Amino acid sequence: MGTRTTLHKLSKSRSGTEPATPSAKDRAGKGLQQGGVDLNTGNRVALVTGSTSGIGLAIAKKFAAVGYGVAVNGIEPEAEIADALAAIPTNEAGCVRYFRADLADAAQGYELVGRVIEAFGRLDVLVNNAGIAVIAPLEQFSLADFDRSVAVNVRAVFVAAQEASRHMPDGGRIITIGSVNADRMPFAGGSVYAMTKAAVAGLTRGLARDLGPRGITVNTVQPGPVDTDMNPATGPFAESLKSLMALNRYGRSEEIAGLVAYLASPEAGFVTGASLTIDGGFAT
Repeated sequence: MGTRTTLHKLSKSRSGTEPATPSAKDRAGKGLQQGGVDLNTGNRVALVTGSTSGIGLAIAKKFAAVGYGVAVNGIEPEAEIADALAAIPTNEAGCVRYFRADLADAAQGYELVGRVIEAFGRLDVLVNNAGIAVIAPLEQFSLADFDRSVAVNVRAVFVAAQEASRHMPDGGRIITIGSVNADRMPFAGGSVYAMTKAAVAGLTRGLARDLGPRGITVNTVQPGPVDTDMNPATGPFAESLKSLMALNRYGRSEEIAGLVAYLASPEAGFVTGASLTIDGGFAT
C-alpha cells in the first residue's frame, strides 16, 4: 500500500515557516490545560497510530484540543475518514495532519515516523494505538493471522518506538495501548491476541530501562471493554463481558484518552515501565 500525507488544517509547517505557537500567557507557568491535567504543550507534537476511529481518535482529539500538533495515522484513504479528521479540534497552537501507512509493513512504520519529523520538525509523544484482534478457535487460527497479529500488535510498536527514540528529545513520552487481556483472557479463541498484548507489556518494561537515562518514559495503558466499533456496548458479547466487571458498563474512549493525557503530562514524569489497567474492574 502506498503512503500519503494529508494536511487537515492549513497551518504553517517547518518545511519553510514555523508552526503557530501558543501565546506568551499560555507558554508561561503550567501551559495549556484540560480537565485539570497540565499537558505543558508549547510546540509539542504527538503521533497517534491507528487514530481514525475509536480510542485512537479520542486520543488525537484530546491532544489537539490543547494545542498539540497531532499526526493522525490510519490505513484508509483520506476521503473515507474526512468526517473523523473534521471532528478533531484545532487552534492556533497546533495543526492536524493525516499520514496514511499500514504498520503491518515495518518499512512503512519506519517511514511514518520520518514523515512526521519532516512535517512537524519534532516528535515529543508517541502513542502506539494501532492494533488488530483476531479471535478464532485454536484449530482454525491461520499462520497468516498469527503473523499479522504479531506484526501489527508487537513489531509495529517496537519499530515506532525505536525510530521515534532516535529523534525524540529528552523527557519525551512513549505510550502504548495494550489490553487487560494481557492479564486476563476469560473466553476461548483469544490466545494470540492475549499473547501480543502481554508481549507489549514486557516490551514496555524493557524500553523504560533503555530510555530512562534520557528521561523518556514508556508506559502501557491496558483498557478493558470499551465502546468502539470493534467492540460495541450493544454488541453480541457485551452482556457477557459486563457480567465480569465490577462496574456494569463499557468504558468510553474519552476515559482512555484521559489516562493517556496524564501519562503525557509533566505530572507523570516519575511513571515509567508501568502497565496501567483501566477496565472497570474486569481483571479484579
